[in-house]
Amino acid sequence: MDRTLKARLEIRLGTFLHGAVRQRGDETEIRVAPGDVPQVLTILHDSIDLRFEILADLTGVDTGNEMQVVYHLWSPSSPDWLRVVAEGISREDPRAPSATFLWTGAEWLEREAYDMFGIVFEGNRDLRRILMPADYMSFPLRKDFLLADDASRSPGAGVRHSERASRPATLAHDAPGSPGDPAIRRAPAS
Repeated sequence: MDRTLKARLEIRLGTFLHGAVRQRGDETEIRVAPGDVPQVLTILHDSIDLRFEILADLTGVDTGNEMQVVYHLWSPSSPDWLRVVAEGISREDPRAPSATFLWTGAEWLEREAYDMFGIVFEGNRDLRRILMPADYMSFPLRKDFLLADDASRSPGAGVRHSERASRPATLAHDAPGSPGDPAIRRAPAS
């Protein structure tokens, strides 16, 4: 846990922070408003004492009440990873600023978050589906995404056909009466 990082973040980003800087193990977390993301990421990236130069990951989160965008950053000046959570994004029209102005590779990560959660990253020059077919009409990682058989499923209806345990097919050499049949295979007589 890098206590000096916590102090630097509080000094540099105090007005942007929603709540306290959280630390656990080798991770530090800050929460900000989506509209503050460009300024916060620029400060984290460009400040000589912070130097968060690598965007390792970016993803979306659907809490059921709101959407979030989570950025995982790395700096050579700290042993801690930094998680930046942009919280309070509307579920009805999820929008967040793009991080491509600092990390061009964010384009691909933002496309994935768009494809799975429907979050529109304003400023991303190529925001289109990357995993699902271009004509797909839903966002599979959202809480309101229904599987094809969910409409008829009730809490007491049991398991889906895809969740049922099945017996493996019998292989030809293990079929009853074949040389591989465990009932026929015996240890050689001594």
